[in-house]
Amino acid sequence: MSAPRAEERGRGLEPEPGSCSTQTSHRLLAYSDALLSIIATVMILPVAHTKIHPDQKLGESVQQLLLAKIAVYLMTFLIVTVAWAAHVRLFQVIELIDDVLALLNLACMMIITFLPYTFSLMASFPEVPFGIFLFSVCAVVIGLIQAVIVAYGFYHPHLLNQQIQESENQNFYKRHILKIILRGPVLCFLAAIFSFFFIPLSYVLLGLVIIFPHLTRFIKWCKTKIVGQRDEEEEHHSLETFTFYLSEPLSKERVEAFSDGVYAIVATLLILDICEDNVPDPREVEEKFHGSLLEALSEYGPNYLAYFGSFVTIGLLWFVHHSLFLYVTKATRLMGLLNILSLAFIGGLPLAYQLTSEFAEKSHNEIEAIQVSCVITFFASIFQFAIWTTALLNERETLHPFARYGGKEHAFMFAKLALYPCVSLGTFFLTCLLSEFSTAIFHLMQIVIPFAFLALRIFVRISLTVVKTMMSLSRRKVVLLEEEEACLSPTETLS
Repeated sequence: MSAPRAEERGRGLEPEPGSCSTQTSHRLLAYSDALLSIIATVMILPVAHTKIHPDQKLGESVQQLLLAKIAVYLMTFLIVTVAWAAHVRLFQVIELIDDVLALLNLACMMIITFLPYTFSLMASFPEVPFGIFLFSVCAVVIGLIQAVIVAYGFYHPHLLNQQIQESENQNFYKRHILKIILRGPVLCFLAAIFSFFFIPLSYVLLGLVIIFPHLTRFIKWCKTKIVGQRDEEEEHHSLETFTFYLSEPLSKERVEAFSDGVYAIVATLLILDICEDNVPDPREVEEKFHGSLLEALSEYGPNYLAYFGSFVTIGLLWFVHHSLFLYVTKATRLMGLLNILSLAFIGGLPLAYQLTSEFAEKSHNEIEAIQVSCVITFFASIFQFAIWTTALLNERETLHPFARYGGKEHAFMFAKLALYPCVSLGTFFLTCLLSEFSTAIFHLMQIVIPFAFLALRIFVRISLTVVKTMMSLSRRKVVLLEEEEACLSPTETLS
């Protein structure tokens, strides 16, 4: 590449002979990542806004109304993350974009933004085929648009990755990326067909969209262990260099960007409920409270408390996630899967807020609402802990030396990641044992945890100092005993 050409690529422009200038895909990817994280997160809204009558028991409601919606939410959230991963792979191949590709990507994003509506139909009418049919058709259309983007990119090779441009086997790369992009839409196409005949099979096929990439990797791993490396792979080693890169886990930076988007949207969704449901009617303020807005707002006190508590929970879980990935040098495939599962439960925190604000008063639903919130928080945090545990299994490649076994931050990271799982689980069991004080226990947990994070490093240092002191004392005792035994004569030792 000549010097002027390299300079233009660095500025984000790449001239094409006889056509308008092209651009790097960085901004398009940032926009797409933000939109996909928003869409994945707002899937929770139909679940969070499920109307539960005050006279109904929440346990029955969870079984009748929420359970099916939560299951469908988790499935669709994970399917959107699969679409996000395929989109990332696509633009690893296509590094430059022109106006046509930008518009095709916008068309893809338009269909993706329609997915929450199709999810609402699926969640509200799980036994009616049209909802799952519409969701599956949207997924198929998204895959077809991405396939058109691939075809267009390979028709204009100057848009492709530099390695592919210089390769004589572009068809190999084309088939490989199309296989990654279209495997999900093919399963969704089958789900759309079977939705009119046997709905459970359609849900199974949609579930396969999530596990299929991991299943194929597992089958390949087993085949390699049993059969060994294929000769064909050795022949095409130069080709496999890039396709292996496409099969590798997503970069740490992309995982962080998508995760930050989910955390930001979840935190934002909380205030939308406050703005919508906790602004008193002017006529009611005038008639019932004699024009006193402050007195009218006092009735919403539990809602504000639930909002601030929920925001603190989301903020601190993001803080833990940020601290974890600060020491992660490489995200493995399993770490990426665990991160997505954690984000799926993070996305459920608006439901926790909705329940704790709606049933804040003394009622038979109070305990159940608090326990559901504890369960959501527990799973969101325990998957974060699982990411770190997984990273420790291959710590030389995945973790900074400070966070490895024996590193200066290892004990502190353990305590930081274990805090929320322990506290949420403890709160769950305390509300079971002390049901009369369930609200006080739950709000106390929300108040204490921020201060616990502040004091955590001091507590860890004191604990480590105590442990080291005890170990040094025990070693000193052992040394003294050995010296005494050495000083004794053989006869005295036998006696």
